[in-house]
Amino acid sequence: MIPARKTQIPGPRSSELCRRLQRWESRNVTFLSADFPIFWERAEGVNIWDVDGNRYIDLTAGFGVAALGYSVPRVAVAGAEQLERLPLGLGDVHPSAAKAKLLEALSRLTFEAWGRGEAKSILGCSGSDAVEAAMKTACLATGRPHLIAFQGSYHGLAYGAMEATELGDFRKPFLEQMAGRVRFLPFPNCWRCPWGKGGRPSSECDPGCRSALAGELKAAFSSRSIGAILVEPMLGRGGMVPPPDWFLPLLREVADEEGALLILDEIFTGFFRTGPRFACERWKVVPDLLCVGKPLGGGFPISACIGPRKVMDAWPESDGEALHTSTFLGSPLGCRMACAFLEEIEERRPGLAVEEKGGRLLAGLRDLTFPESPLRNARGSGLFVGVEVMGEGGRPSAALAGRLITALLQAGVILLAGGPDRHVLSFTPPLVITWEDLDWSLTALRAILGRLAAQPGSLPRSMSKL
Repeated sequence: MIPARKTQIPGPRSSELCRRLQRWESRNVTFLSADFPIFWERAEGVNIWDVDGNRYIDLTAGFGVAALGYSVPRVAVAGAEQLERLPLGLGDVHPSAAKAKLLEALSRLTFEAWGRGEAKSILGCSGSDAVEAAMKTACLATGRPHLIAFQGSYHGLAYGAMEATELGDFRKPFLEQMAGRVRFLPFPNCWRCPWGKGGRPSSECDPGCRSALAGELKAAFSSRSIGAILVEPMLGRGGMVPPPDWFLPLLREVADEEGALLILDEIFTGFFRTGPRFACERWKVVPDLLCVGKPLGGGFPISACIGPRKVMDAWPESDGEALHTSTFLGSPLGCRMACAFLEEIEERRPGLAVEEKGGRLLAGLRDLTFPESPLRNARGSGLFVGVEVMGEGGRPSAALAGRLITALLQAGVILLAGGPDRHVLSFTPPLVITWEDLDWSLTALRAILGRLAAQPGSLPRSMSKL
């Protein structure tokens, strides 16, 4: 359903809750201003209702979690039944049957589907959990403690995962507590080429860039201490950046040559977000370890590090004290909801039309990147799309991106910005979004750009006509 406004945004109840939050929550967590945030009350499909009764279209899918939209009946029923029957188990001592069922499903949909045999998993509660389980697995399997990650990467903010997160200032206050296990290499962003050859689509990437990265990889492995390459198949929070087609195959080739593991973080890109079930399938690259999360639990926090037996059996057999565990590992509630989500998305996959919808979204954004517009470099795959917001001199503008996001919220559209400069409008709507909702949202964005252009000083001087 298209947005419906009942009060000013934020409304009076949201404003009151904002004041309460400001008093009681650590000030580093939620951004608060006169125009932001709204407080959510309920959600269904692609729509959010705030505490004041205003209805919105959510183009974030709740950070990518609500792949099938909100309040999916099958998942909700599974969760309600499990909550009433058995909300908690002893996950590494006396598990529930739902845990075994989920692990079987994860094996079937990943390494078995790729023809690599049965897989084993370590479950967690967050993306950071999955990444850290993969980092530990790589150390055990190779005997090498260090790894390669990439500039612009985001793998989570727990200490281990944060070491591999290069995006933003997340690490800066805590550098003295970092162990220095990660070496960062350039991610081949064809819109901002780290080797100075950008300005062209990724399909036309200069072959010299492949050679440059291959050389940097070779130099990194010369220390013989690197046991893994950790990478997002497409940068998510780092700016919604699909790489050139040579990138993942190169990493697979180098990992094999060096006896290292290739860890793919598909926490954001997994489960049909970019079109195929997993983004790596686009390049026919099979990882040694796969990290999944976000939509997996249908709204419940659960994640997994998945790998073939020969890799995962680097872990010692439990002697009654698990070497890597947590209180809520294999939660019956999370496992049951995850099973319901996987069943639902596999059944609905043919009708989701992810690539077709993504094509329309991308085409609509490219229509808005004409010379007088602040929007540039629209790119993406499936419903994983970004467009940059530029200010004076063609420089990234976080301030202008923030104004657009606030104006969209006023119009009833929830959107976020990402990228190293926080200037990339990031579109990750629920995969069930309708054509009508997509078109309505694009029309709203065009109207907002037009209104900003009509206000003196709202857009850079070179973009004064829309």
